[in-house]
Amino acid sequence: MPLSSTFSEKTFGDLPGWGEDDHLAAFAAFRRSAFHAPVKPYRSGLLGVDFNAFAEAYAEARAVSAPNRSEARSFFERHFVPMLVKAENGSGLVTGFYEPEVEASPVRTERFTVPLLSRPADLIDIDDGNRPAGLDPYLAFARRTDGGPVEYFDRGEIERGALAGRNLEIAWLAEKVDAFFIHVQGAARLKMTDGRLARITYAAKSGQRFTGPGKILSDLGEIPLDKVTMQSIRAWFKAHPDRVDEILWQNHSYIFFREAAVDDAALGPIAAAKVPLTPGRSVAVDRLLHTFGTPFYVDAPTLTAFDQKPFRRLMIAQDTGSAITGPARGDLFAGSGDAAGEIAGVVRNAADFYALVPRALLDGASR
Repeated sequence: MPLSSTFSEKTFGDLPGWGEDDHLAAFAAFRRSAFHAPVKPYRSGLLGVDFNAFAEAYAEARAVSAPNRSEARSFFERHFVPMLVKAENGSGLVTGFYEPEVEASPVRTERFTVPLLSRPADLIDIDDGNRPAGLDPYLAFARRTDGGPVEYFDRGEIERGALAGRNLEIAWLAEKVDAFFIHVQGAARLKMTDGRLARITYAAKSGQRFTGPGKILSDLGEIPLDKVTMQSIRAWFKAHPDRVDEILWQNHSYIFFREAAVDDAALGPIAAAKVPLTPGRSVAVDRLLHTFGTPFYVDAPTLTAFDQKPFRRLMIAQDTGSAITGPARGDLFAGSGDAAGEIAGVVRNAADFYALVPRALLDGASR
């Protein structure tokens, strides 16, 4: 597959702030993908960045465990060529995501009444091979019934008890809004009341389209669109506890989780690229277009939430999300806990994306 015209070749000198970045931090994240690559190859994106072209870079990354910052920079400059990614609407966009950390109970109590659920047995994957006539073509999940697959219970139905009595509860939270934002982020660390630090991560979803509360509240005139952040949404819910269900149930999508280990407290959950996310260095991209493991240099000069200076960093594509669509669109992983949430909740900035394309791919095209 030829490289897409979405890419235009640049030099590393064209990348604003390239010389000032910490390439060693990006190398550590890239190396995690390098070790996963031999286990199960990543799918090549539709824009033509062939996974196989990463082989030489991945092999060297696996072999070099402790380079210094200068050597890490040299590694990327030797193996890759920067390509400006053409944005669909003139400018790219970055948002932020994080791993919430909340208190939870292993059992239901008077305080902890909101469950986080594991995948139900009757939730099945749906594709064109088993999709019955009339079922929404968007749905990738459905409910198994004797009469064939049907749309799964939506958020409102589940929260009203559609799955009660199935022993699906992994843990219980005190606040419904906390549970909802865990659904949005797709993972969480749980500070269990019995002293354990646990983690849950995405397992499946009911399948319906996601409808964000920010848009709903903006459409209702409750929060101006340019003021919609995670923080402003939380504040509105706190001020209107009697309307939480009214707003949240308009988002029919519901997320199911699985338990996961916390092997390294400094890293985030294992995400779509099957490696732990690195705070400030992992980015979620459109996986249909891009290839996991691709380094992206992101230039977002108006974004200062991460370290009080313009965001210019080398990131590694290691996750995706249903809202992350388009070639110049990324979701930056801010880390775990409340401080990371304060950063992620306000990120919505214009950005230029430079994909670092393996030189091996370009050399092959020129022969």
